[in-house]
Amino acid sequence: MAQNLQTARQLRPIDLARGHGLSTQAIRNYEEAGILPAADRTPHGYRTYTPLHARALGAFLALVPGHTHQTAASIMRAVNRDAVEEAFRLIDESHAQLRDDRRTLRAVESALGALAPTTAGEPDAGVSGRDGTFIGPLAGELGIRPATLRKWEHAGLVSPRRDPLTGYRVYDEADVRDARLAHQLRRGGYLLEQIAPLIAQVRAAGGLEPLQAALSDWQDRLSARGRAMLAGAAELEAYLRERGPAPGPGRLTE
Repeated sequence: MAQNLQTARQLRPIDLARGHGLSTQAIRNYEEAGILPAADRTPHGYRTYTPLHARALGAFLALVPGHTHQTAASIMRAVNRDAVEEAFRLIDESHAQLRDDRRTLRAVESALGALAPTTAGEPDAGVSGRDGTFIGPLAGELGIRPATLRKWEHAGLVSPRRDPLTGYRVYDEADVRDARLAHQLRRGGYLLEQIAPLIAQVRAAGGLEPLQAALSDWQDRLSARGRAMLAGAAELEAYLRERGPAPGPGRLTE
């Protein structure tokens, strides 16, 4: 540590805990987990902390909302063992995940937009009727092979019923909607295992229209995560700056 921090005023666990509504046990747990630097001990064995520990705690708590508790802990552990590049890699991965989540949201919004003209009102004539449609007409309408629809069924993207007399697959209006949504997402490059949970969201929402509120909430949560990442980065930078440069090659750490 830098000399000014070695001589900085001592703080008790309760001093760190009070400012963040934590327990002293949580502070001890964070130290034992490597999230905080190791504390000095008094001759009687009591932990003593410094403003540097307070800065580390603030950085960790600021990182959690944007990166999750587990990743934030890994970032702080890496910094505290002077593996700063590892910490940066973890941060990059979180940003990449946020970017991918934004792309997924845009793909879903685009797919829903493409479906809107055909799902409003009555089903398309010749594709869906009162009793549903068979696999051939639906595959033809989507421009895919019937085998593709069977593959989607196996992956849980559509769930047609069987005609009791013929045993043929019968796709009702909801199945046609799900097939169209899957088709749009597949055209966007998404894998079946990525599409399945999105189809499940549509079903749970009761259709496309109720899903709009969920998409708006999804967008808000992504934006909140992005801002939280900025706040976490600022606190981590302050901790890195106060902590001082890591030992260079050939230098020993304490």
